[in-house]
Amino acid sequence: MDRTELIVATAITLFVAFLLGWFAAWLVHRVSRVTQSEMGELDKMAQELHDAEEARDQAVTYMQQREADLTNQLSQTEAELRAAMDGLREARQEAEELRAYVERQNAG
Repeated sequence: MDRTELIVATAITLFVAFLLGWFAAWLVHRVSRVTQSEMGELDKMAQELHDAEEARDQAVTYMQQREADLTNQLSQTEAELRAAMDGLREARQEAEELRAYVERQNAG
């Protein structure tokens, strides 16, 4: 094989490699191409995800507010219960004092 045949064989090999590379790139591009309908679907999914996140944030805010309201109501109820128990304790003590007074009056 002389020099000219070597140059031609190398040129043909490089051209075939170029064609195979171009065909492979075209094939990959063709297979992995995103269609307009797929882009629309992706946009729709992104919007739905955004809406779901906003709804979740609103629900968390509502639950935190509701928890604060219930905690406040519980504190008020406990304060009212303590006041009622103190009043009941005082009423029982007064009733005992009156009972003791009546018994002293009846005995004396």
